[in-house]
Amino acid sequence: MTVNTIVSPAELKTEEQLVRRAQHDCQAFGELYEIYYQRIFNLALKRTANIQLALDITSVTFLKALSQIKKYRWRDVPFGAWLYRIAGNEINDYYRKHNGRVTSLEQIAELADTNDYTDEINQAEEELSRHEEFLRLHEKIAELPEMYQEVITLKFFEKKKIREMVQILGKKEGTIKSLLHRGLERLREKMS
Repeated sequence: MTVNTIVSPAELKTEEQLVRRAQHDCQAFGELYEIYYQRIFNLALKRTANIQLALDITSVTFLKALSQIKKYRWRDVPFGAWLYRIAGNEINDYYRKHNGRVTSLEQIAELADTNDYTDEINQAEEELSRHEEFLRLHEKIAELPEMYQEVITLKFFEKKKIREMVQILGKKEGTIKSLLHRGLERLREKMS
């Protein structure tokens, strides 16, 4: 099952069964963790440009999901939409608490414990190095209000379709299109 496309009814049914099992079986939750870990980590990394912070946010996201899984109600949308919402809230909370500060690459290197997260760090560093403008762009995106940061990140970094963003953010399609349009206008102004 992929999160970057709208899932078929059969895939949704399979995931629904896995989620229902996960509400009583930790191994089933482990399967959900395996499916969504890298996607949630990538979202957090792209929004924060900080490896350690992305790892922390990913951990908190799954911890909160695990603690609330019994209360989770299936609504015929991918389980990942709920995880993306939790991660987005964690990222927004972090920036609210830290006044939107962005950590430098030097600070990232000091914070990262390479013994524990070698594979994730190497993969993240490769991804960051492939995008020379990423950090500049990230800095400008981080200056935007949170509502624009979320839609821009989901659309352009996570390659989500509008329908998927509706599921993740719980907003109407027209609202998301409007937020994207206004967010991109503001981002163009900041980049020029």
